[in-house]
Amino acid sequence: MASYSVIILAAALDYLIGDPVNMIHPVQIMGWVISSWSKLAEKYCHHPLTQRLSGVFLGIIVIVGSGAIAQLIVQIAKTGHPFLGIIVESVLLASCFAGRSLRNAAIAVLQPWEEDDLSTARLTLSRYVGRDTKNLTAPEILRAILETVTENATDGVMAPLFYGILGALLPGVESVTLAVAYKASSTLDSMIGYKDAPYTYLGWFSARLEDILTWLPCRLHVITLGIIAGKPLKVWQICRRDAIKDPSPNSGWSECSYAAILEVQVGGINWYRGVAKYKPLMGDAIHPITSQSIHQALQLTRYSFLLWLGVTALLLILVNR
Repeated sequence: MASYSVIILAAALDYLIGDPVNMIHPVQIMGWVISSWSKLAEKYCHHPLTQRLSGVFLGIIVIVGSGAIAQLIVQIAKTGHPFLGIIVESVLLASCFAGRSLRNAAIAVLQPWEEDDLSTARLTLSRYVGRDTKNLTAPEILRAILETVTENATDGVMAPLFYGILGALLPGVESVTLAVAYKASSTLDSMIGYKDAPYTYLGWFSARLEDILTWLPCRLHVITLGIIAGKPLKVWQICRRDAIKDPSPNSGWSECSYAAILEVQVGGINWYRGVAKYKPLMGDAIHPITSQSIHQALQLTRYSFLLWLGVTALLLILVNR
């Protein structure tokens, strides 16, 4: 059950502390590697084929390398002392969870919004989203927060937990190994997984792989949310109706599941660098999006996370028997 202790301790660290300020985060190292390679590829790879090959090489090196380094660090720590191994692995695994960071980001925008300080709310929101925020109305700010919270709940919280659990169940693999590898894939997607130049070909592999790796944990999270809300069939039906319209095979499902439970509607027109982009409407606008909607979404994510931890305990008990 040492692996389960690691997951529990990592979850507690993320909930209580989150990402410590003034400390090097593994994602920062991944980001430096990705950024450096992207600049080299942009400079020397001018043909779509060479850019694709460069992207495949980058993706494999960053994902496999990140997981392997995490595994090696934990094994070295364990040779010093088993307890040291647990601490090191827990800290590394906690860095893969973004639960507290997501919650803090939402609250940081909500606080000025609730004080009718929309200019500060817009400025704070701009640090967390890619869309233009300077002209957003009060309801649009809330929609942006809710969409960010519900989209990132899957790839920032539940999917890393899924791969941490999977690592705990596989013999010879540390819990943190697969979680860090997934985090690397997610980081690649967020940095270069775009259809626009200069990442059209360079980021193709990373974007596709992240979609594949997130597909199962996303669906499991949607089902879990439906069970927690007591309406799994309704949630699934609304996702089948609306989420499939989203170009992403995962973010639409994640956002739509929360919208279905909260009985609100997300999507619509967003502006990116002055260009309007339409996002499919998802969910039914039975209620308007409020600050309480966002707090409820955060709570749903927490409940789903805790439920997965409970199921994991049962699985590990069965495996050990």
